[in-house]
Amino acid sequence: MEINTLIERINELSRKQRSSIGLEDWEKSEQEALRQEYLSFIRGQVIDTLSQVKGDKV
Repeated sequence: MEINTLIERINELSRKQRSSIGLEDWEKSEQEALRQEYLSFIRGQVIDTLSQVKGDKV
């Protein structure tokens, strides 16, 4: 899934969670899975950036 689409869906679920409607169980599971996917993406970017910085200084 594209990162922007992922963030949009995470935000959509977050807004619904804060509303009076709340989330159903399957939406809570989806929200957690999307958050984990987002965190994995960010961790990968940080690792790539750090490895490039480390490579430049050597």
